[in-house]
Amino acid sequence: MTYITIVGLRYYFGNEVFRVGQRLLIEKDIDNEGDDEAIRVISDAGVTFGYVANSVRTVASCKSAGRIYDWFEKQTEIRIMFILSHVVIASVELPAVMSIMNKDTEDLSF
Repeated sequence: MTYITIVGLRYYFGNEVFRVGQRLLIEKDIDNEGDDEAIRVISDAGVTFGYVANSVRTVASCKSAGRIYDWFEKQTEIRIMFILSHVVIASVELPAVMSIMNKDTEDLSF
């Protein structure tokens, strides 16, 4: 299983909008001028809740946005696993082919 850290909560709605087990979407933010690999976390209605961490300081031993950016076309589903005060941890529903490729490196992930 692949995990991501959702950051930037304080710039949106905080952690109050998240529920364990909740399914949301991640979407490549191709218009983001500050980060070529930015991935935002959105609701079904397209409301932004945060971003996938892409910094060594914020990934919390999960995959960074840069590591998963090429693993999906435009959007893919995530499921909220843990809610902390400043970050949220989610599992990523990767396409089948990428899940198989990721199995080879699972033992190296933290």
